[in-house]
Amino acid sequence: MQIMAVIFILTAAFLSTAAVISGSPATLTLERAFPSNHGIELNQLKARDLLRNRRILQSSNGVVDFDVHGTFDPFQVGLYFTKVQLGTPPVEFYVQIDTGSDVLWVSCSSCSGCPQTSGLQIELNFFDPGHSSTSSLISCSDRRCNSGIQSSDATCSSQNNQCSYTFQYGDGSGTSGYYVSDTMHLDTIFEGSVTTNSSAPVVFGCSNQQSGDLTKSDRAVDGIFGFGQQEMSVISQLSSQGIAPRVFSHCLRGDSTGGGVLVLGEIVEPNIVYTPLVPSQPHYNLNLQSISVNGQALQIDSSVFATSNNRGTIVDSGTTLAYLAEEAYDPFVNAITATIPQSVRTVVSRGNQCFLITNSVTDIFPQVSLNFAGGASLDLRPQDYLIQQNSIGGAAVWCIGFQKIQGQGVTILGDLVLKDKIVVYDLAGQRIGWANYDCSLSVNVSAATGTGRSEFVNAGEISGSTSLHDGLKLSKTGFLAFFVTLICCFVFL
Repeated sequence: MQIMAVIFILTAAFLSTAAVISGSPATLTLERAFPSNHGIELNQLKARDLLRNRRILQSSNGVVDFDVHGTFDPFQVGLYFTKVQLGTPPVEFYVQIDTGSDVLWVSCSSCSGCPQTSGLQIELNFFDPGHSSTSSLISCSDRRCNSGIQSSDATCSSQNNQCSYTFQYGDGSGTSGYYVSDTMHLDTIFEGSVTTNSSAPVVFGCSNQQSGDLTKSDRAVDGIFGFGQQEMSVISQLSSQGIAPRVFSHCLRGDSTGGGVLVLGEIVEPNIVYTPLVPSQPHYNLNLQSISVNGQALQIDSSVFATSNNRGTIVDSGTTLAYLAEEAYDPFVNAITATIPQSVRTVVSRGNQCFLITNSVTDIFPQVSLNFAGGASLDLRPQDYLIQQNSIGGAAVWCIGFQKIQGQGVTILGDLVLKDKIVVYDLAGQRIGWANYDCSLSVNVSAATGTGRSEFVNAGEISGSTSLHDGLKLSKTGFLAFFVTLICCFVFL
């Protein structure tokens, strides 16, 4: 969430499948904005990621086959936000998508320190509970508040019996406020038409104070949309109401146009491999066991990646780059360097290992595999661990995109390695899966129906449209689909 950048506008589909709402599915529209710029350096990206990483460290049935094409513009790294409608009458809010937190919160009318304008070329709004006929405060005795207290997402004051929250981040920024229950409005998709008569009650935060980085207008949004797995998350709330499955997926485009698909539901692809989530963790922790370069396992003790206090491997789509535990970083960089021809000139740019390249990086650099529990490997092309910085004398400067956090044993897999892949967060099955995929193509989405079978919807056919093509298959009883136009905030190196 903290990693903001210079951005350009992008449209993509945020599709979520689920069970029936009034016999029909629903959609949300997402958007994204910002002009492109090549003036941001790798170190600035590292600094922004570091602020986010401090937060992480502190919080302690058929299948459709698709062709896979990988086309990534290394100048771009992404961060995403979406648009939601809350209250009655509905008000639109731009909220940043964050897999590293649980709670949906938006700025409220009484907010102190909240930005009034945004450099993202979006109009900021403020939620006013008094102006919504369906809004109600969450009291300390509410079961949902008790769930939030157990996951450290909520606090209670005996003075006013009001369920509240305070989130303090490692960079000094923070937000505090109170919880309300209100209506989230969803567009309904049925038989090729789109209406806007579906809704679901959700509990979300009403921010009345913000500080630090959250107050900056250049990258301001209305709030944060947490996609964590605790009970206060919207995913868990919709699942408990039988509205959406307890699974979400994304496919982030790595080409020059950016964007992608993010769905509440399962993107179906036959090559997906799964690895179990480490249980009882606040983030999406996986058991990374080894790293291979050109098929050769690096000599790194597997305990380096084991999950413990301030250690472990986290999947986080809100982090721009990728980070290795300190003990694994040098062996990784040395192995990459040892495989390239001696004719390739190496340089150090602001502490980053870089290379001057006149040919294609795929012809020079090795394949890297991150090997996880259960036999699942995340295979990385050179473009998945390198970032092109600039050019010198006709040669492109490619730098190792993996970084290390000095003195920390955490490994964080951000957008650098997650792009051009279908990634499925199966919270019900407590596992995460992935497959290489060209995210500019259509994806198929599965959601359980009342008949015990799965139905599929082609997300690509709906993207950017208000009508559905004939290829869209709906369950006879309907399904919930949240459409969002992904607003990807891209940084250019």
